[in-house]
Amino acid sequence: MSTTQSAGIERTLRGCRPADVDPVVIDAADLDSTAPEQLRDLKRGLAARGYQPAAVAASAEFDAESTMERQREADRLRGLVRAAAFLGAGRLEVAVDDDADEAGTALAALSERADREGVELVRVDAHDAA
Repeated sequence: MSTTQSAGIERTLRGCRPADVDPVVIDAADLDSTAPEQLRDLKRGLAARGYQPAAVAASAEFDAESTMERQREADRLRGLVRAAAFLGAGRLEVAVDDDADEAGTALAALSERADREGVELVRVDAHDAA
């Protein structure tokens, strides 16, 4: 991380002030869709009620025998990264119930994608998220 970038963050933080909003974690299973139109309506509705998405929480399963199933799961999580970024949530919390190599590989790639979108990927154990 460059010192210029850090100085910009510090300068911005000095000008911050409290906001009258409540941070919320959105469960991905409760999203009707990750289409931009649906997310725009959700974001508008949350703002009208004084809520700001802080994170999107999802569970993931990579222990499927099929490569296609694992790819579909990775694609779904990429969609949730985009949804989190669109909603202004700074985190995507992914609960994983297995330690398969596929999960680690997929989450590493997803973490890079999330970083490019300005979202932090946080892996949590499924039993801790319950």
